[in-house]
Amino acid sequence: MTDPLFWHRLQFGFTVTFHYLFPQLTMGLALLALLFKIRALRKDDQEAAAAARFWLRVLGINFAIGVATGVPLEFQFGTNWSRFSAFSGGVIGQTLAMEGVFAFFLESTFLGLVIYGEKKLGPRAHLAAVAALFAGAWISGYFIIVTNAFMQYPIGHSLEDGKLQIADFGAFVLSPWAMWEYLHNMSASVVTASFVVAGVAAFWTLEGRAREAAASLRMGVVAGLVSCALQLFPTGDRQGKMLAEHQPVALAAMEGVFRAEKFAPLAIIGQPDVAGQRLENPVYLPGMLSFLAYGSFGTTVRGLSDFPSDQWPDQIELLYYAYHVMVGLGSLFILLMLAAAFRLWRGTLARSRGLLWSLMLAIPFPYVANTAGWLVAELGRQPWLVYGVLRTADGTSPRVSAGDVAFTTLGFAGFYALLAILFLFLVGREIAHGPRT
Repeated sequence: MTDPLFWHRLQFGFTVTFHYLFPQLTMGLALLALLFKIRALRKDDQEAAAAARFWLRVLGINFAIGVATGVPLEFQFGTNWSRFSAFSGGVIGQTLAMEGVFAFFLESTFLGLVIYGEKKLGPRAHLAAVAALFAGAWISGYFIIVTNAFMQYPIGHSLEDGKLQIADFGAFVLSPWAMWEYLHNMSASVVTASFVVAGVAAFWTLEGRAREAAASLRMGVVAGLVSCALQLFPTGDRQGKMLAEHQPVALAAMEGVFRAEKFAPLAIIGQPDVAGQRLENPVYLPGMLSFLAYGSFGTTVRGLSDFPSDQWPDQIELLYYAYHVMVGLGSLFILLMLAAAFRLWRGTLARSRGLLWSLMLAIPFPYVANTAGWLVAELGRQPWLVYGVLRTADGTSPRVSAGDVAFTTLGFAGFYALLAILFLFLVGREIAHGPRT
């Protein structure tokens, strides 16, 4: 508790986790709102138009809170991670600046036009504004993912005078890790938005407001099924294979593999005993880990004992459980959306109270799965800030004490609690009003 590194990591982890509750919904809703607008214009569907207006209002509230919670993260690069910023700023500063200058301002500019300018713009111009909002949100997401991908798989850089600089901008921005991480992350954001849209529509339906809920229920279920499938394949599959190739020690920790195994089994459940270097009470699928990680049942999967202990992730148990929570929830999401899509196709979803309750109560769980996924990415990279280049312990601000960070962490917690209450009040009020035709 007196170690400054612990508090630096805890504060950044807390603030970025809370912040990302909002961008994931913003990016997903931007796509769904665009799809609502396209349907409304092409088919003169007034229910879809009303749904678009409603979800764009929710997006506006969500965006504003996301901005407020994101500002402290920019300062923490200097206050908490000054050595990291000085060392790698010549690389990651490029994409962070591009996110702000090009994408964020595009997104925020058109958000005002989208929410307040529909009557003045007309249907086609308003659709174009929603498309620009969507582009800004998703381009913004790409620049942030490129930054994180460099920390996971650093390419396109050189070391000059003890600091990182960009040597190949194309390799840096178009990193294969960035591509697959981006697709995986954005499909996850659509999963979150789809569950929110379907869950709120299920609530309206249970209240007896089926007509105004119909467009959102249909969009949420269809988009949810597609995005859940994309999370599994190809994005999740390719992300896992890249992890096996470039971060095999992280894969071993995630899967609870302590010794190298050929025809390695996949642990469905189990409890890692790091001291004893074994997995307790496991339930295995024989050979599946070798196949999923390397595409061949006979491939050897290296265990933690094959790597020096100073290269192991320092929170193996948390990493293991976060990974299994993410995968377990993702599997349940697919089953739930399959059941809902089948009922939707049969025309009986609005009368299936059990499924409607399930959709409504499932709203928080994509947030849990997304948080678990980012825990896996960030804990798996440890003990590195930039994988294989800069250790986490060497990236902090040495003059900032543990007490300083602990005190400001409490301040952030109080501020974020107030923002959470404000967000729930504003969104709850919108949900109570519902879509307005």
